Parts: sequence; structure tokens; C-alpha cells
Amino acid sequence: MQTQTVKFYSPAPSLQKEAQRWSVADIEALFNLPFSDLMFRAQQIHREHFDPNAVQLSTLLSIKTGGCSEDCGYCPQSAFHNAGVENKKMLDVSEVVKAAKAAQDAGADRFCMGAAWREPSEEDMAAVVEMVKEVRALGMETCATLGMLNDGQTGQLRAAGLDYYNHNLDTAPEFYGNVISTRDYQDRLDTLERVRKAGMHVCSGGIVGMGENLTQRAGLIAQLANMEPYPESVPINNLVKVEGTPLAEQEDIDPLDFVRTIAVARITMPTARVRLSAGRQQMSDAIQALCFLAGANSIFYGDQLLTTGNPDVGRDRKLMDKLGMYPFAEKH
Repeated sequence: MQTQTVKFYSPAPSLQKEAQRWSVADIEALFNLPFSDLMFRAQQIHREHFDPNAVQLSTLLSIKTGGCSEDCGYCPQSAFHNAGVENKKMLDVSEVVKAAKAAQDAGADRFCMGAAWREPSEEDMAAVVEMVKEVRALGMETCATLGMLNDGQTGQLRAAGLDYYNHNLDTAPEFYGNVISTRDYQDRLDTLERVRKAGMHVCSGGIVGMGENLTQRAGLIAQLANMEPYPESVPINNLVKVEGTPLAEQEDIDPLDFVRTIAVARITMPTARVRLSAGRQQMSDAIQALCFLAGANSIFYGDQLLTTGNPDVGRDRKLMDKLGMYPFAEKH
């Protein structure tokens, strides 16, 4: 098997050291700017740090589906909800490598492995470590989202070569209790601190459209932007409403409000990869184009996320062609 050389993205440390502290009021003021002013500011900042026409392609695979002991109100994999998701055993390492190679052949340069756990067991970790090593050997960036971690587990993942660890904050601290009761907000922050301490990159973002108000949406961005340093990768998810979950009947967020969230994330975290994540299947090409203009420069790429749908590869390639955009890995 031929190993490819991949340039791994790393933020400019000097820029992150000088990153300003953002109050919730300051971020809310950004949200309230006239739309064209907000977009112009976000695009200026985006162009200072990135090729504006390059998009990083990440593929996400569920390596362990269903039966999660958390009660996250948006999640069809929770054992607390009846969303029709079957509880399945963890995939074999060979299956994961096969999926990673297929994603790489389709143009993805980062592969993320997700498991529906509150936290991995020792046995689980042994299998995940092998997956990380094998996917890394393909020449891809590796990412994992496995729930809460202790210091020993972050050390194991770092030693295996994991590049990014994803652990979303989901929403602002003030709204968190409306969505989740089985894990504290501080639990999430503690895991992210352990990931940093182990020397891995942080991937952390949230979900909008869960019923939060503007101040709470600004609060989520403030939590992320004020991390020292802020995450290198920031997935912004538009709630995917799944029948059988508590948020299935939640009112849709205005699409332009979602675009504003992307722009505010870009302004407050200039060197981060801002990922247009869940919810893209329900978005028009025009809204996705506005998100790219607002500073999104990464997408989840492939026909499915963990358990919900995603635009197929053909649709994404067609959209990128229409916009004159191209995969980051093809130009770097």
C-alpha cells in the first residue's frame, strides 16, 4: 500500500496567543450587524488566513452506533430515546480502514471515527488505538470522538498518532441543561483540557437551532473563542430533527441566522477551520455558498454522518465546481 504525504494544518501560534477575549455582549453585537457588513468583515478575516476557495474535506464514520447512556436531546443514538437506531457492536479495524481508504479515494484528507459512548472502556480503547494507527498510515489526518476521556486515554490516542479530538460543547452553559442532564458542562471542558495537555489538536463546536436565543448562541461562540487557544477545528451544526428525539418538533432556525453564526465564528476564531457540519442536506446550494462566503472552509464529506444523512459526494463536487472551489488537499 502506498503511503501518501499529507501536510497537516497547524494554526499560527503567535496569532492564537494574541487572540482577544470576547464578551457575550461583543459577540451578540456582531450577530446584530447588518448582514452585508458582517459578511464583509468575515470574508476579510478569512482571506487574511486562508485560501478563500479551498475547502477541507472530512469524512465521519460511526465505529460504534447506538445504545449511548447519555440523554442528549438531539441525538438519535441515545438509549433514552426511541429514534429507531439499532445498537450495534464496534466495527472491526479492517472495516474502518476500508472506509477510510474509500473516503481518501473520494478526496477526503481527514477521517473522523465516532462512537456512541459516554466514555470508552479499556477494551474499547485498544481497538480505537489500532484504528488510529492504521488510518494514519494511509497518510490521512485522523480525528476521533469517543466521549469523555481521562489522562491515560488521551495519552494513548496521542501516542497512536491521533491529530484531532472532537468533543463539542453543543451550546452555551446557560442553555445546556435544556438539552442534556447526564453530563455536566464542566465535564466537556475537562476533556478538552486533557486533549490539549496531551498535545493533540482540539475540534469543538456546537449545534444551533435547538431553541436557544441569540444571547445563548453568542454564549456558545464566546466559550469557544475564549479557550486558550481556541479550537483548531470548529464544527457548526444545524440541528437535524430526528423523530423520536425530544427536539424533533423544534422550530427551524432562519437560514440567514445560521449563516450569521458561521460568520461570527470566523471573526472570533480567525485561524480555525470552521466546518459546515450537520444539516447540510437540508440546505440549498445558495445557503451553503453564503456559508463559504462567511468563512466556512471545511465540510463533512460523504453520504452519511453518524446516523443522519449528508449530501452525496457528487452533489458536493458539483457545488464546489459551480463556486470555483476545490479540496484543500488538491492544492496544498
